[in-house]
Formats: sequence, structure tokens, C-alpha cells
Amino acid sequence: MAAARADMMFGVGITTLSNYTRSGRRKLLFLFLVFGSLLFLSTATERGRNISTNLPSYLFKPSEQVSCSPKEYSSGRWVRRPYWSRPGPLSKTNADDTLFDIEPDSGPPVTMTKHEDILKFARFEGCASNREYWLQLGADIVEMWDRFPRAHEWEWVPAGQCGLGGGLSEWDKEEMVRDLVEKGGWLLIGDSVTENHFFSLSCLLYPHVVAVPDYQHGTFDRGWPQNLFLNPASPLLQDRDNSADATFKPLRLPPGFDIAQTPLVTYRRVDLLWSRDELSQMHRELHPEVYEQNPTFKLFSDDLTWTMSPDIYLDIFTKPLPQANYAAMIVSTAGHWTTGLFRGYHNPDGDASKMLFSNETEVTASSSPLLTFKAGEGEKLRYDGVLNFFGEVMDRWGKKVKSTLDSDRGAVLSSGPAGRTVTALRQVIIRPYFPGHADCHSHREPWSEIHPWESADQYWNWADIWKYNRIFEALLAPYERLHFLKIDKPARLRPDAHSSHDCLHLMSGAGVLEGWTHYVWHYLTREL
Repeated sequence: MAAARADMMFGVGITTLSNYTRSGRRKLLFLFLVFGSLLFLSTATERGRNISTNLPSYLFKPSEQVSCSPKEYSSGRWVRRPYWSRPGPLSKTNADDTLFDIEPDSGPPVTMTKHEDILKFARFEGCASNREYWLQLGADIVEMWDRFPRAHEWEWVPAGQCGLGGGLSEWDKEEMVRDLVEKGGWLLIGDSVTENHFFSLSCLLYPHVVAVPDYQHGTFDRGWPQNLFLNPASPLLQDRDNSADATFKPLRLPPGFDIAQTPLVTYRRVDLLWSRDELSQMHRELHPEVYEQNPTFKLFSDDLTWTMSPDIYLDIFTKPLPQANYAAMIVSTAGHWTTGLFRGYHNPDGDASKMLFSNETEVTASSSPLLTFKAGEGEKLRYDGVLNFFGEVMDRWGKKVKSTLDSDRGAVLSSGPAGRTVTALRQVIIRPYFPGHADCHSHREPWSEIHPWESADQYWNWADIWKYNRIFEALLAPYERLHFLKIDKPARLRPDAHSSHDCLHLMSGAGVLEGWTHYVWHYLTREL
């Protein structure tokens, strides 16, 4: 009777149940496998988000993670915040922060009396690189010390969701060092403005990194590689048992990582992203009509540049441990793409770029497709010609980089199961170039809006920088692992943040260079 009641309760008789035994076992086995897979992924998420490059990234992202897009980040504003109110160089402010509305002049008056004061104003503990140390910090000319500390009293407050809890990552230099070690380093490719960025990184990550080479002794060449290595004395390397902090997590070095050999950050001077010989050869291939019309045509002037073939730096980017373990290559170019260097396109009587962009200006620029020159139209002078050639060779550059990434095995992570090497796909970040500011040293505070250049210079290309950026962004849009981050606005609003010698290069500590590091780190670890 009990058995019969049980049969009635579940609506299935013993005889009927036996007919479904085989299919039931299959269903149970399927459910077990699904449950086991979900449990495995859940555990892996807690141990490390990048468990395998073969699994979709969305499986490892919190379902309600707040995003901080490049557009939102770049749509913010500079807010005055006295240096003495900031515990660190990238202290984050939000609308509820009591320090947000501090009166700018409520602190004691401060003047700069010695070089070392600049570190206090910038909230740096020091800087690992000693290449042009005081120049990079903007403190090399005593007569310009009246700029400080005001130039270091501005914080970039991004817009949108970036300011919400869980939006833009809180800056934590120890966590960034941990990511560079455990998830892969950065390779910086660009001109001397990118060198500014490298120096700033050496300050942000100090004292956990050491810089090589040592520039205090002997000569130097701008083409030399500059590296940041993990400092063997870093507290992050001590054992958990020797730490007074109960929550301390010692670094987990990837298999094959060598503190003495494996750089966390490397800078290489590459002004044009191609070698001169490669550019000359491509120009002849793409524009034979120019040489037919003018057999003596010479593409380049005798101006100095430091550049190299992508074959060289892509090989550096993908080198295996222990020589390297880069997870990201950060690229920027445009500043040397001038009619001064590309002298073959110089024409004193010509107009600036009118054809490629019609009559658009930076302010009125649309998102419509770019105009291009038709074959056989002949030579285009000045920036029409340079911009057209830039687009042609950067199209090839994007394809070359994509091909390299497609055949690459990736950076080695330290979070894999014992005895198993786990890798992550390498990524390429393109940072837009930015123009300098006219008469920059007369400015003592940020702008609230961008002031576009209205006239083109015969030699420099600052009025046309936005066009290079737009071309580069459009060309790279189809490539999933090449990311053009439009985060140039903070720099455009800081005429007061330049070095003491010119109005293009930036000084470390004013917040612009540091902001690049902060957002790129956030993007690589949170947005991808």
C-alpha cells in the first residue's frame, strides 16, 4: 500500500519508471556535467579571471560590473585639489568626497625652494628612472619654479559611470605591479612623449621597480631600450610569514619569470612605427606616378628620427619568458608625421589638408567615411599627401600586427593549476596623439574646454593631429585586439602641464601622464 501511495504521489508507477531508466541516466549525467562545469568556472573566477584564452571572457565578468568607457573617462574635467589634501598622485575623488569642495587656497602658502620639493607636490615617493630626472619632472629651470605647486594641484574627475562605486578602478600601485608580474608587462612604443609616459610610470611604481640603464654615468642614445624591472627589495616579494599584514598576498611569479631578465615595462623609441627604408619602399610601390613625374623626388628630409621596423618591436613584444612576458603593447604616433620630415610633400604655397576632410574642422568633424584620393590623381602636397600616405601605411601596419597576434601563443599567467602553463591573449592599445599648446608657459591652470588650432604650421602638424587620430581609429576599428582609446582630452585641457623646455612634452606629476597609466591599467584589467 505504501508503495502504491508513493506511486500515486509522484504520478509515476514502478513499471513506467523502469521504462525510462536509460534516458534518465543520460539526463542525470548531462546535468552532472553542466553543474560540474559551472562549479569549476565559479571556483576559477575567484582564483583568477584569466584562466584560459579558449574560454569566452564574459564567463569571468561579474554580471553587474560597472563600466568606465574611454568616452566617459575622457568626458570629465580637471578639479582643483591642493596637493597636501591628496594622499597619493592618483587619489580618486567623487561627488560625496569631503575633499572635493576644499577651498583651493585654504592651506598654508607654499613655494618651491629646492628641486626635491617637486616630489612632495606630485605625491611621488621617488622615481626609478634617472634619465633627465629634473627635466622630466619639470623642475630643471629655477626661474620657472613659480609654477609650483599649482601645476600639481589638479585632479581629473571622469564622467558617467566612472565615478560610481566599481567604475574606474581605484589606483593602487601595488596591485598594478602585481598585475604586471602575474598577468604580463607593458611594451611602450612611440616617440619622446611616450618616453615622458615611461618616466612617469617609473615614479608611480616606485619603489617596487628599478630602471635600466643607469643614465648617471656615460653617454646615451635615444634608441636604447629603457626597462623597469621588479625591485628585488620590494615588500611584495616577502613571504607571507614575514609580513605584519594578515591580508598580505606575496607575488606569484609566472613559470620562467626571472627578476633579473624579465622587464615589467619597456620603452622603445619608434617615431613612425615603420623604418625609413620601409616607408620609402612602400611610397614607391603606392605612388609610382610621383617618381615618374619627378625622378629626383625625395620623400624624407635630413631631420633626425629614431624609428624601427615593426618586425623588430613585434618580435620584442612576443618574446617568451624569461626574456619578456608582455601582455600589452601601448602605441602612439603622429607627432613626427610632418612636412618637415616628409619633405617631399612640403609646399610653401599649398594649403593644409582640405581635400581629405573637405572643409571640416576639429570641432565640426563628422563621423562620415574619410575621402581618399583616386589612383592617377597625381601628387598631393602638404598634409593632404602626408595624411593620405599615413593612412595607407597604417592600414598595412594594422594588418601586420593582427597577423602577429593571431599566430602568437600569448603572455604566461601565474594563476594556472600546478604544472600547467596558462596564457592570455596579448592586446594592443593605441593612445591618440595630442597637439601642443601655444604659449603654454604663460598658463597657470587647465582649460574647461578644448581650444582647437585654427591655423596650420608649415613645419609642425599640431593643427592636423586630430586627422591622424581619426584615420588611425577608423583603420583599426575592425580588429578585435587593437584598441584605440580616445583618452586625449585631459591632455588637451592642460596647457600648464608641459615641460619647462617646450609646449609639446609633458612633465611627470601634473596628472596627465599618470592618468594615461591609470586608465590603460583599468581598461586592460576591467574592461576587456
